[in-house]
Amino acid sequence: MNQIGQFLPLILIFAIMYFLLIRPQQKKMKEHQNMVSNVRRGDQIVTQGGLIGKIAKVKDDNEVEVELAEGVKVRVVKSTIAQVLTKTEPAA
Repeated sequence: MNQIGQFLPLILIFAIMYFLLIRPQQKKMKEHQNMVSNVRRGDQIVTQGGLIGKIAKVKDDNEVEVELAEGVKVRVVKSTIAQVLTKTEPAA
């Protein structure tokens, strides 16, 4: 019984850390993956580097082509998309 009492504070600290730090981080990561997987042509995005552009083409599961200015297109890894500013409606 005494040994369980010694480990109880350690177990409580781990439980508190899980609910305050680990779980919210996992939820945020899942939301980001969902947002990135649902981007489509015409969406206006912000990259983690701060570049704002419009998606010109979704190349594959990991890459998109972003138009930063008229005639200026760059390839961007999807995981570096930080935010979707405007969402386009799917074609009927």
